[in-house]
Amino acid sequence: MKMTDVIRGPLVTEKAAALKDEHRTLCFRVALDANKTEIKSAVEKLFSVKVESVRTVRMSGKLKRYGRFEGKRPNWKKAFVTLREGETMIEFFEGV
Repeated sequence: MKMTDVIRGPLVTEKAAALKDEHRTLCFRVALDANKTEIKSAVEKLFSVKVESVRTVRMSGKLKRYGRFEGKRPNWKKAFVTLREGETMIEFFEGV
């Protein structure tokens, strides 16, 4: 699996911003079949940082209704990646 297949993109939420500022933790949307070691090596290679720990959560897709029709969003996985002390924090929207 390629590094760009493992990490789908950053999660930019209020909780993610608070974790980034207070606990040096980044949030990513990752592939469902990615494990912690694959996530750790992908983040270290893509962003040139050292990772201390990785925690993952499998999110179940929500049931949605469109009138009388019912559907389900796909399941997805997110990862909380804590950087080592002394590493520079990754800024996703530096130029905005």
